[in-house]
Amino acid sequence: MIRSEDKITTFQAIVVFVSYTMAAGILSLPRTAVEEAGTPDVWISVLLGGLITTAAGVIMTKLSQDYPGQTFFQYGGDIVGKWLGALIGLFFIEHFVTIAAFEVRIMAEVINFFLLEETPLWAIIMTMMWVGFYSIKDGMGSLARLFEIIFPITIIIFLTVVLMSFGLFELDNLRPVLGKGVMPVLKGTKATTLSFISAEVMVFLLAFMKKPEKGVKVVVMGITIAMLFYLTTIVFVIGALSVDGVTAMTWPTLDLIRSYEVSGLIFERFESLLLVIWIMQLFATFSISFYAASLGLSQIFKNKSRPMMYGLLPVIYLIAMTPKSVNEVFSLGDIIGYIAAVLFGIVPIPLLLISKIRKKKALGS
Repeated sequence: MIRSEDKITTFQAIVVFVSYTMAAGILSLPRTAVEEAGTPDVWISVLLGGLITTAAGVIMTKLSQDYPGQTFFQYGGDIVGKWLGALIGLFFIEHFVTIAAFEVRIMAEVINFFLLEETPLWAIIMTMMWVGFYSIKDGMGSLARLFEIIFPITIIIFLTVVLMSFGLFELDNLRPVLGKGVMPVLKGTKATTLSFISAEVMVFLLAFMKKPEKGVKVVVMGITIAMLFYLTTIVFVIGALSVDGVTAMTWPTLDLIRSYEVSGLIFERFESLLLVIWIMQLFATFSISFYAASLGLSQIFKNKSRPMMYGLLPVIYLIAMTPKSVNEVFSLGDIIGYIAAVLFGIVPIPLLLISKIRKKKALGS
Protein backbone atom coordinates (compact mmCIF):
# COMPACT_ATOMS: atom_id res chain seq x y z
CA MET A 1 0.00 0.00 0.00
CA ILE A 2 1.12 3.55 -0.77
CA ARG A 3 1.35 5.69 2.37
CA SER A 4 -0.94 8.74 2.43
CA GLU A 5 2.06 11.06 2.96
CA ASP A 6 3.57 9.74 -0.29
CA LYS A 7 0.54 10.68 -2.39
CA ILE A 8 1.36 13.54 -4.77
CA THR A 9 -0.69 16.06 -6.75
CA THR A 10 -0.87 16.18 -10.54
CA PHE A 11 1.43 19.22 -10.59
CA GLN A 12 3.97 17.45 -8.40
CA ALA A 13 3.81 14.43 -10.72
CA ILE A 14 4.54 16.69 -13.71
CA VAL A 15 7.49 18.21 -11.85
CA VAL A 16 8.86 14.75 -11.00
CA PHE A 17 8.39 13.64 -14.63
CA VAL A 18 10.20 16.71 -16.03
CA SER A 19 12.94 16.46 -13.41
CA TYR A 20 13.56 12.85 -14.45
CA THR A 21 13.59 13.70 -18.16
CA MET A 22 15.84 16.77 -18.18
CA ALA A 23 19.32 15.78 -17.13
CA ALA A 24 22.60 15.36 -18.99
CA GLY A 25 20.86 15.92 -22.35
CA ILE A 26 20.71 19.70 -21.91
CA LEU A 27 24.50 19.82 -21.59
CA SER A 28 25.39 17.39 -24.38
CA LEU A 29 22.37 16.95 -26.70
CA PRO A 30 23.35 19.73 -29.16
CA ARG A 31 26.63 17.92 -29.87
CA THR A 32 25.26 14.35 -30.01
CA ALA A 33 22.30 15.36 -32.19
CA VAL A 34 24.41 17.40 -34.62
CA GLU A 35 26.96 14.55 -34.88
CA GLU A 36 24.14 12.21 -35.93
CA ALA A 37 22.41 14.62 -38.32
CA GLY A 38 25.30 16.73 -39.63
CA THR A 39 22.92 19.64 -40.28
CA PRO A 40 21.31 22.42 -38.19
CA ASP A 41 17.89 20.80 -38.68
CA VAL A 42 18.13 18.94 -35.36
CA TRP A 43 15.48 21.24 -33.89
CA ILE A 44 13.03 19.30 -36.08
CA SER A 45 14.51 16.09 -34.68
CA VAL A 46 13.70 17.35 -31.18
CA LEU A 47 10.03 17.75 -32.15
CA LEU A 48 9.91 14.25 -33.66
CA GLY A 49 11.70 12.74 -30.66
CA GLY A 50 9.19 14.37 -28.34
CA LEU A 51 6.25 12.92 -30.28
CA ILE A 52 7.73 9.41 -30.26
CA THR A 53 8.39 9.58 -26.52
CA THR A 54 4.88 10.90 -25.86
CA ALA A 55 3.41 7.86 -27.60
CA ALA A 56 5.56 5.51 -25.49
CA GLY A 57 4.61 7.39 -22.32
CA VAL A 58 0.88 7.20 -23.08
CA ILE A 59 1.10 3.42 -23.63
CA MET A 60 2.97 2.98 -20.33
CA THR A 61 0.41 5.17 -18.56
CA LYS A 62 -2.59 3.30 -19.99
CA LEU A 63 -1.02 0.05 -18.79
CA SER A 64 -0.51 1.39 -15.26
CA GLN A 65 -4.02 2.88 -15.13
CA ASP A 66 -5.45 -0.64 -15.37
CA TYR A 67 -3.94 -1.32 -11.94
CA PRO A 68 -4.57 1.77 -9.78
CA GLY A 69 -2.49 2.15 -6.65
CA GLN A 70 0.09 -0.40 -7.86
CA THR A 71 3.48 -0.11 -9.50
CA PHE A 72 4.57 -2.43 -12.31
CA PHE A 73 6.64 -4.38 -9.78
CA GLN A 74 3.34 -5.31 -8.11
CA TYR A 75 0.99 -5.79 -11.06
CA GLY A 76 3.46 -7.28 -13.56
CA GLY A 77 2.74 -10.79 -12.27
CA ASP A 78 -0.99 -10.34 -12.88
CA ILE A 79 -0.30 -9.82 -16.60
CA VAL A 80 2.35 -12.40 -17.51
CA GLY A 81 2.62 -14.58 -14.43
CA LYS A 82 4.61 -14.27 -11.22
CA TRP A 83 8.04 -15.35 -12.49
CA LEU A 84 8.04 -13.58 -15.85
CA GLY A 85 6.61 -10.46 -14.22
CA ALA A 86 9.41 -10.51 -11.64
CA LEU A 87 12.01 -11.03 -14.38
CA ILE A 88 10.76 -8.05 -16.40
CA GLY A 89 10.64 -6.04 -13.17
CA LEU A 90 14.28 -6.91 -12.48
CA PHE A 91 15.23 -5.69 -15.97
CA PHE A 92 13.43 -2.43 -15.20
CA ILE A 93 15.32 -2.17 -11.89
CA GLU A 94 18.63 -2.82 -13.65
CA HIS A 95 17.83 0.07 -15.97
CA PHE A 96 17.07 2.44 -13.09
CA VAL A 97 20.29 1.42 -11.29
CA THR A 98 22.33 2.08 -14.45
CA ILE A 99 20.60 5.44 -14.99
CA ALA A 100 21.42 6.41 -11.40
CA ALA A 101 25.07 5.43 -11.89
CA PHE A 102 25.28 7.29 -15.21
CA GLU A 103 23.78 10.49 -13.81
CA VAL A 104 26.00 10.54 -10.73
CA ARG A 105 29.07 9.96 -12.94
CA ILE A 106 28.05 12.78 -15.32
CA MET A 107 27.51 14.98 -12.27
CA ALA A 108 31.00 14.14 -11.04
CA GLU A 109 32.55 14.79 -14.48
CA VAL A 110 30.91 18.22 -14.78
CA ILE A 111 31.84 19.22 -11.22
CA ASN A 112 35.39 17.95 -11.68
CA PHE A 113 35.89 19.70 -15.04
CA PHE A 114 34.35 23.08 -14.21
CA LEU A 115 34.40 23.50 -10.43
CA LEU A 116 36.66 21.13 -8.44
CA GLU A 117 39.49 20.24 -10.80
CA GLU A 118 41.73 18.50 -8.29
CA THR A 119 38.98 16.57 -6.52
CA PRO A 120 38.97 12.82 -7.31
CA LEU A 121 35.82 11.50 -8.99
CA TRP A 122 35.22 8.88 -6.31
CA ALA A 123 34.94 11.56 -3.62
CA ILE A 124 32.33 13.54 -5.58
CA ILE A 125 30.37 10.40 -6.48
CA MET A 126 30.28 9.08 -2.91
CA THR A 127 29.19 12.46 -1.55
CA MET A 128 26.38 12.78 -4.09
CA MET A 129 25.20 9.21 -3.47
CA TRP A 130 24.85 9.79 0.27
CA VAL A 131 23.02 13.07 -0.29
CA GLY A 132 20.75 11.21 -2.70
CA PHE A 133 20.14 8.50 -0.11
CA TYR A 134 19.15 11.14 2.42
CA SER A 135 16.71 12.74 -0.05
CA ILE A 136 14.87 9.50 -0.89
CA LYS A 137 14.81 7.76 2.49
CA ASP A 138 11.49 9.35 3.50
CA GLY A 139 9.67 8.40 0.30
CA MET A 140 8.09 9.95 -2.77
CA GLY A 141 6.22 12.69 -0.93
CA SER A 142 9.33 14.42 0.39
CA LEU A 143 11.13 13.87 -2.92
CA ALA A 144 8.32 15.54 -4.88
CA ARG A 145 8.27 18.52 -2.50
CA LEU A 146 12.03 18.94 -2.95
CA PHE A 147 11.71 19.05 -6.74
CA GLU A 148 8.80 21.46 -6.41
CA ILE A 149 11.30 23.91 -4.92
CA ILE A 150 14.10 23.22 -7.43
CA PHE A 151 12.00 23.29 -10.60
CA PRO A 152 10.94 26.98 -10.75
CA ILE A 153 14.49 28.04 -9.87
CA THR A 154 15.73 25.91 -12.76
CA ILE A 155 13.30 27.51 -15.23
CA ILE A 156 14.14 31.09 -14.20
CA ILE A 157 17.93 30.70 -14.22
CA PHE A 158 18.01 28.55 -17.37
CA LEU A 159 15.91 30.93 -19.44
CA THR A 160 17.84 33.93 -18.11
CA VAL A 161 21.32 32.66 -18.95
CA VAL A 162 20.34 31.15 -22.33
CA LEU A 163 18.35 34.16 -23.55
CA MET A 164 21.23 36.47 -22.54
CA SER A 165 23.28 34.79 -25.29
CA PHE A 166 20.93 36.33 -27.86
CA GLY A 167 23.65 38.83 -28.85
CA LEU A 168 25.71 35.89 -30.20
CA PHE A 169 22.77 34.35 -32.05
CA GLU A 170 22.93 34.26 -35.86
CA LEU A 171 19.91 32.94 -37.72
CA ASP A 172 22.08 31.98 -40.68
CA ASN A 173 23.63 29.21 -38.55
CA LEU A 174 20.21 27.46 -38.62
CA ARG A 175 19.83 27.73 -42.38
CA PRO A 176 19.00 26.26 -44.81
CA VAL A 177 16.04 24.35 -43.37
CA LEU A 178 16.03 20.78 -44.74
CA GLY A 179 18.93 21.76 -47.01
CA LYS A 180 20.06 18.11 -47.17
CA GLY A 181 16.59 16.57 -47.13
CA VAL A 182 14.72 14.61 -44.50
CA MET A 183 17.23 11.81 -43.84
CA PRO A 184 19.57 13.87 -41.60
CA VAL A 185 16.53 14.87 -39.51
CA LEU A 186 15.59 11.20 -39.06
CA LYS A 187 19.16 10.36 -38.06
CA GLY A 188 19.11 13.17 -35.52
CA THR A 189 15.80 11.87 -34.17
CA LYS A 190 17.61 8.83 -32.81
CA ALA A 191 19.78 11.01 -30.55
CA THR A 192 16.91 13.27 -29.45
CA THR A 193 14.60 10.33 -28.70
CA LEU A 194 17.28 8.74 -26.50
CA SER A 195 17.56 12.00 -24.54
CA PHE A 196 13.77 12.13 -24.15
CA ILE A 197 13.42 8.58 -22.83
CA SER A 198 11.24 9.06 -19.77
CA ALA A 199 8.22 6.77 -20.14
CA GLU A 200 9.77 4.39 -17.61
CA VAL A 201 9.00 6.74 -14.75
CA MET A 202 5.29 5.93 -15.23
CA VAL A 203 5.83 2.31 -14.17
CA PHE A 204 5.76 3.55 -10.59
CA LEU A 205 4.82 7.26 -10.57
CA LEU A 206 1.12 6.71 -11.35
CA ALA A 207 0.70 4.65 -8.16
CA PHE A 208 1.62 7.72 -6.08
CA MET A 209 -0.76 10.14 -7.80
CA LYS A 210 -3.88 11.31 -5.98
CA LYS A 211 -5.62 11.47 -9.36
CA PRO A 212 -4.18 8.63 -11.51
CA GLU A 213 -6.75 9.39 -14.22
CA LYS A 214 -4.61 12.47 -14.96
CA GLY A 215 -1.66 10.26 -15.92
CA VAL A 216 -1.81 11.04 -19.66
CA LYS A 217 -1.88 14.76 -18.85
CA VAL A 218 1.30 14.30 -16.79
CA VAL A 219 3.05 12.60 -19.72
CA VAL A 220 1.94 15.15 -22.33
CA MET A 221 2.69 18.18 -20.14
CA GLY A 222 5.98 16.72 -18.89
CA ILE A 223 7.33 15.91 -22.35
CA THR A 224 6.10 19.24 -23.75
CA ILE A 225 7.98 21.17 -21.04
CA ALA A 226 11.13 19.08 -21.55
CA MET A 227 10.81 19.52 -25.33
CA LEU A 228 10.66 23.31 -24.95
CA PHE A 229 13.84 23.21 -22.85
CA TYR A 230 15.66 21.03 -25.40
CA LEU A 231 14.35 23.08 -28.33
CA THR A 232 15.49 26.37 -26.76
CA THR A 233 18.90 24.89 -25.96
CA ILE A 234 19.51 23.49 -29.44
CA VAL A 235 18.33 26.59 -31.29
CA PHE A 236 20.44 28.98 -29.22
CA VAL A 237 23.54 26.77 -29.04
CA ILE A 238 23.65 26.06 -32.78
CA GLY A 239 22.59 29.63 -33.62
CA ALA A 240 25.47 31.02 -31.59
CA LEU A 241 28.21 28.44 -32.14
CA SER A 242 27.32 26.93 -35.57
CA VAL A 243 27.21 23.24 -36.47
CA ASP A 244 31.00 22.94 -36.77
CA GLY A 245 31.57 24.71 -33.46
CA VAL A 246 29.10 22.50 -31.58
CA THR A 247 30.67 19.23 -32.74
CA ALA A 248 34.08 20.36 -31.49
CA MET A 249 32.87 20.80 -27.89
CA THR A 250 32.17 18.27 -25.14
CA TRP A 251 29.68 20.47 -23.25
CA PRO A 252 28.45 22.96 -25.90
CA THR A 253 25.68 24.46 -23.73
CA LEU A 254 28.14 25.40 -21.00
CA ASP A 255 30.65 26.63 -23.58
CA LEU A 256 27.96 28.94 -24.99
CA ILE A 257 27.32 30.45 -21.55
CA ARG A 258 31.06 30.86 -21.01
CA SER A 259 31.47 32.67 -24.34
CA TYR A 260 29.76 35.88 -23.21
CA GLU A 261 29.83 38.17 -20.19
CA VAL A 262 27.72 41.12 -19.11
CA SER A 263 29.56 43.94 -17.38
CA GLY A 264 28.09 45.92 -14.52
CA LEU A 265 26.01 43.12 -12.98
CA ILE A 266 26.65 41.24 -9.73
CA PHE A 267 27.59 38.25 -11.90
CA GLU A 268 29.57 38.91 -15.06
CA ARG A 269 29.94 35.27 -16.04
CA PHE A 270 26.98 32.98 -15.80
CA GLU A 271 28.21 29.41 -16.34
CA SER A 272 28.42 28.91 -12.55
CA LEU A 273 24.71 29.71 -12.20
CA LEU A 274 23.80 27.25 -14.95
CA LEU A 275 26.11 24.63 -13.44
CA VAL A 276 24.47 24.96 -10.04
CA ILE A 277 20.94 24.47 -11.30
CA TRP A 278 21.90 21.74 -13.74
CA ILE A 279 23.78 19.82 -11.09
CA MET A 280 20.47 19.94 -9.18
CA GLN A 281 18.69 18.52 -12.25
CA LEU A 282 21.26 15.74 -12.62
CA PHE A 283 20.81 15.06 -8.93
CA ALA A 284 17.01 14.91 -9.43
CA THR A 285 17.29 12.25 -12.15
CA PHE A 286 19.76 10.31 -10.01
CA SER A 287 17.49 10.45 -6.95
CA ILE A 288 14.36 9.36 -8.84
CA SER A 289 16.20 6.44 -10.46
CA PHE A 290 17.74 5.42 -7.13
CA TYR A 291 14.31 5.54 -5.46
CA ALA A 292 12.64 3.59 -8.29
CA ALA A 293 15.25 0.81 -8.11
CA SER A 294 15.00 0.47 -4.32
CA LEU A 295 11.19 0.58 -4.47
CA GLY A 296 11.13 -2.12 -7.15
CA LEU A 297 13.43 -4.43 -5.20
CA SER A 298 11.44 -3.97 -2.00
CA GLN A 299 8.15 -4.78 -3.76
CA ILE A 300 9.44 -7.76 -5.74
CA PHE A 301 11.17 -9.33 -2.71
CA LYS A 302 8.55 -8.03 -0.24
CA ASN A 303 11.02 -6.32 2.02
CA LYS A 304 11.46 -2.83 3.45
CA SER A 305 12.95 -0.29 1.04
CA ARG A 306 15.60 1.14 3.41
CA PRO A 307 17.85 -2.01 3.36
CA MET A 308 17.51 -2.05 -0.45
CA MET A 309 18.75 1.54 -0.59
CA TYR A 310 21.83 0.65 1.44
CA GLY A 311 22.44 -2.43 -0.73
CA LEU A 312 22.24 -0.44 -3.96
CA LEU A 313 24.82 2.17 -2.91
CA PRO A 314 27.93 0.02 -3.64
CA VAL A 315 26.35 -1.30 -6.87
CA ILE A 316 25.70 2.22 -8.17
CA TYR A 317 29.20 3.28 -7.15
CA LEU A 318 30.89 0.39 -8.99
CA ILE A 319 28.90 1.00 -12.19
CA ALA A 320 29.58 4.76 -12.00
CA MET A 321 33.32 4.18 -11.68
CA THR A 322 33.52 1.61 -14.51
CA PRO A 323 33.91 4.05 -17.48
CA LYS A 324 37.54 5.17 -17.77
CA SER A 325 36.94 8.39 -19.71
CA VAL A 326 34.23 10.90 -20.63
CA ASN A 327 33.83 9.23 -24.03
CA GLU A 328 33.14 5.91 -22.32
CA VAL A 329 30.59 7.66 -20.10
CA PHE A 330 28.78 8.97 -23.21
CA SER A 331 28.92 5.47 -24.74
CA LEU A 332 27.28 4.13 -21.58
CA GLY A 333 24.57 6.76 -22.00
CA ASP A 334 23.92 5.59 -25.58
CA ILE A 335 23.63 1.98 -24.41
CA ILE A 336 21.19 3.02 -21.67
CA GLY A 337 19.09 4.84 -24.28
CA TYR A 338 18.92 1.83 -26.59
CA ILE A 339 17.97 -0.52 -23.75
CA ALA A 340 15.31 1.94 -22.56
CA ALA A 341 13.88 2.14 -26.09
CA VAL A 342 13.31 -1.64 -26.00
CA LEU A 343 12.24 -1.99 -22.35
CA PHE A 344 9.84 0.96 -22.30
CA GLY A 345 9.11 1.58 -25.97
CA ILE A 346 8.46 -1.97 -27.20
CA VAL A 347 7.81 -4.25 -24.18
CA PRO A 348 4.80 -2.26 -22.82
CA ILE A 349 2.83 -2.75 -26.08
CA PRO A 350 2.35 -6.55 -25.74
CA LEU A 351 1.90 -6.12 -21.98
CA LEU A 352 -0.95 -3.65 -22.58
CA LEU A 353 -2.55 -5.98 -25.15
CA ILE A 354 -2.32 -8.99 -22.81
CA SER A 355 -3.74 -6.92 -19.95
CA LYS A 356 -6.72 -5.79 -22.02
CA ILE A 357 -7.38 -9.36 -23.25
CA ARG A 358 -7.21 -10.75 -19.70
CA LYS A 359 -9.63 -8.10 -18.43
CA LYS A 360 -12.10 -8.79 -21.27
CA LYS A 361 -11.98 -12.51 -20.53
CA ALA A 362 -12.52 -11.82 -16.83
CA LEU A 363 -15.55 -9.65 -17.61
CA GLY A 364 -16.88 -12.23 -20.07
CA SER A 365 -16.69 -15.02 -17.55
